[in-house]
Amino acid sequence: MLKIQNKVEELLIRELKKTSKKKIGLLFSGGVDSLVLAYYLKKLNYDFTCYTASMKNSNSEDLKQAKEVAKFLKLNLKHKEIETKQVPKYLKKIIPIIKTTNPVDVSVALTLQVAEELAVKDKVKIVFSGLGSDEIFGGYNRHKTSKNLNKDLLEGLKRVYEGDLKRDRLIAENNGLEIIAPYLEKELVDYAIKIPEKYKIKNEINKFILRDLAIKNGIPEEFALRPKKAAQYGSKFDKAITKLAKKEKKRKSEYLNQFMKLGVLFSSGKDSCYSAYLMKKQNYSLSCLITIKSSNPDSYMFHTPNIHLTELQAKAMELPILFQETTGKKEDELKDLEIALKKAQKDFKIQGIVTGALFSDYQRERIEKIAEKLDLEVFSPLWHKDQEEEMRELIENDFKIIFSSIAAYGLDKKWLGKIITNEDIDKLVKLNKKCKINIAGEGGEFESLTLDCPLFKKKLEILESKKVMENECTGRYVIEKSNLVDKIAFQKVLLF
Repeated sequence: MLKIQNKVEELLIRELKKTSKKKIGLLFSGGVDSLVLAYYLKKLNYDFTCYTASMKNSNSEDLKQAKEVAKFLKLNLKHKEIETKQVPKYLKKIIPIIKTTNPVDVSVALTLQVAEELAVKDKVKIVFSGLGSDEIFGGYNRHKTSKNLNKDLLEGLKRVYEGDLKRDRLIAENNGLEIIAPYLEKELVDYAIKIPEKYKIKNEINKFILRDLAIKNGIPEEFALRPKKAAQYGSKFDKAITKLAKKEKKRKSEYLNQFMKLGVLFSSGKDSCYSAYLMKKQNYSLSCLITIKSSNPDSYMFHTPNIHLTELQAKAMELPILFQETTGKKEDELKDLEIALKKAQKDFKIQGIVTGALFSDYQRERIEKIAEKLDLEVFSPLWHKDQEEEMRELIENDFKIIFSSIAAYGLDKKWLGKIITNEDIDKLVKLNKKCKINIAGEGGEFESLTLDCPLFKKKLEILESKKVMENECTGRYVIEKSNLVDKIAFQKVLLF
């Protein structure tokens, strides 16, 4: 074991030496991961400052431990505490940066942001992080019961590189900092992942090899063996977010969603309306609607029947709407979509987009490709949802939809313009069994228009329309004149 520890020490020091001895920072919790980094940085005579963040008056374990270890090692420690009332301001800043409302990611990002503000104030340009130690030495409780620890650690490493490290870099870059995680550097990882499992977890002690290395270097056992809480818990930031969520009578995820601004790819039909409703129900902030007007009625990507009515629907939702014209030529129309999304980013500060995609890989893949290019998250809440289930849910949630076009055997002129009921869905189910018609119209069997839904403050009223048939089962419902009716007033008319 001594030989292995010496090699770990050698590789760790080698990684630290790759950074010049200019002024640097260390994100410090007092746990064994950052403690070991602090020990070697001091041994190498680096000019560094330790930074710790926590909630004010929270009895933070991280702050308490950081102070004790800093005193013993004679470290320069700076800490920053914030009050609960300050947390929303931070959330408005960090959630658009990391583009996720996952409570764990947000809590960790909040910890990093508060600590890194101290580093920025000190004009530090590089900060070290203890991220990755758990994944190479077996730091989590679940690792104690693993049947193949090193295989599980390798899987965990992939998630850290793709998730945690990306998140931490986004926060650091936004603060003008470079973040370095020595435990995740290739040489150390390649060696550590092959260390026999018996040296990683021993006598129920996680990360035994690293803890024992610290003890051999003169670190008291009370520091080296002390169990460490995750950053979001030790700093008490997770507790603060929980408190704020409870105050608004929401789950943490729902509370955090409000800080993520989304644009809705909006066509006037049931799917885009229902997707927007589902995201709003999860408390996401809908900032705008984005409508692509195609001059090609057979567009590969975009809904065309009665697309002009999206402006009325936007008014009904009291949301701004952004229009983008396109010729509808295959693939070229994607360039116009990209232009629209860029405008939405600039004008409405969106961090993500909502789509009504159900099963169309063609649409979804192309939208995701553009979104990735623009660094936007994509939300498709209906993706692979059972078609009959979606249609039933629309009725249950007080959606009033009509068919604005039909193009399938079994459908006829009578379907155009009528408000769809559960009885109509029963008929679609029978048609599906008889001739494989898509119950939700995903195959182009029909297009829809939403007249009313819970998102609408007013109801869409059709004043003049006509049915244009190409043949017995193909036709369009052309709406020539319409307006909005106050929903409360409309209901009163019905009552009397």
